[in-house]
Amino acid sequence: MKNIIFLSIAILISCVAQTQQSEYNLSKGEIADGYDVVSYFEGVPTKGKKEFTATLDKVKFRFSSQENLDTFLENPNQYIPQYGGYCAYAVAVNNSKVSINPKAYEIRDGKLYLFYKNIAVNTLQKWQDESPAALQKKADQNWKSLKKK
Repeated sequence: MKNIIFLSIAILISCVAQTQQSEYNLSKGEIADGYDVVSYFEGVPTKGKKEFTATLDKVKFRFSSQENLDTFLENPNQYIPQYGGYCAYAVAVNNSKVSINPKAYEIRDGKLYLFYKNIAVNTLQKWQDESPAALQKKADQNWKSLKKK
């Protein structure tokens, strides 16, 4: 009986951890492809370093300096990318989770939005050309159900 209870608890903990992680874009192992989320707010997205790492919701965040790590730890919710770090435009328009280019971003209303960008497609430009406020509202709605998938 004890083994069954222990196994049930272990499975439940594993499911909760997987659910939390599925809410984040971890295509390269860390949020924002390993970029320092605080650096976006400084206007210069910078790749994080292994020695400056924090874990939140079992997700790794890397930082370019101890100062940025400390800043993040003071108020992590201020720096976590919207929609788990997935492309904001794809969440809004396609109701889907799409990876990002960590250099394609926007700070809007004090929040970090990341976007997909390659030679042929620039979803940040599409976001800005269309109605960012309307897209943001639609993405907020879509994310409520999408983050659970």
